[in-house]
Amino acid sequence: MANILSVNDFVPDDFSPVSIARGIALRMKERRLEQNQTQQGLANKSGVSLGTLKRFESSSEISLRNLLMLAVALDATEEFGLLFSHQQFTSIDQVLAMKSAKKRKRGRNV
Repeated sequence: MANILSVNDFVPDDFSPVSIARGIALRMKERRLEQNQTQQGLANKSGVSLGTLKRFESSSEISLRNLLMLAVALDATEEFGLLFSHQQFTSIDQVLAMKSAKKRKRGRNV
C-alpha cells in the first residue's frame, strides 16, 4: 500500500492531510482569538513554546503532544475523544455484518 502522504497520489483537497492540518490550525487560532488570548499568553498557559505555537499557526506543523496541550489550554479536548471512534452505521445490514465479523487483534500484511 502506498503512503497516503505521498505527493504522487491523488487526494481530494478537502481530505488531504495538509488541508486537514491547516483547518485545525485555523480553528485553533480562531478559538485563541475568541478567548482574547495572545500567542504569548496561550504559550504560557499551555506550556507549549511560543515558537512552536507560531509555527503551528503559520505552517500547521505540530506534535500531537503539543496539540493536545494547546487543546487543554483552550478547553477543546472533547473533539479528540471522537477520533477513531466506532463507525456509524447507515443500515441494518451493516450492523448485522459487523456482529458476525471476527474482531481482529492485529493487522495482516497484504
